[in-house]
Amino acid sequence: RVTSIGGVFFKCKDPEAQMDWYATHLGIVMDQYGSSFQWRQADDKEKKGHTAWSPFKEDTDYFGNTSQQYMINYRVENLEALVPQLKKEGVTIVDEIEAFEYGKFVHILDLEGNRVELWEANDEVYEKMLNAVTK
Repeated sequence: RVTSIGGVFFKCKDPEAQMDWYATHLGIVMDQYGSSFQWRQADDKEKKGHTAWSPFKEDTDYFGNTSQQYMINYRVENLEALVPQLKKEGVTIVDEIEAFEYGKFVHILDLEGNRVELWEANDEVYEKMLNAVTK
C-alpha cells in the first residue's frame, strides 16, 4: 500500500509567480515544474527518495474534477498487485496504469471523489532527471 507521499500538486493563478515566491522566501530550489524534496529511505539510509512539489495552472484538467484544488501523489510498492486489490474493495480506478522510465502511475478517486495519484517510483531514474532538488 502507501509508503510515503510522492508529491503535492496544487492549482494557482500564476504558477511561475508562486514558484518565485517560494524560492525567494522559503528557499525552495525550483525548475520549470517546481521542486523535489530529497529524503532517505527508512529501511536503507543509502537509498534516496523524492517528494515532488508543483503548482499547476488553475484551469488544469490533470486533477480531474475542475473544483479540486490540489492532488496528493502517494508512493506505493507493486502497483500491478495493488490496483486489483483496490478494485475488489470498491475503489474507483480512473485510468489504466501508465509506465514510464521513472515509475508507474494510476489515478483513483477517494471517498469524496477527489483524484489521487499513486506512483510506484523508480528512484534511480527519477533522480537523474531532476533539475531542482531541495535538500
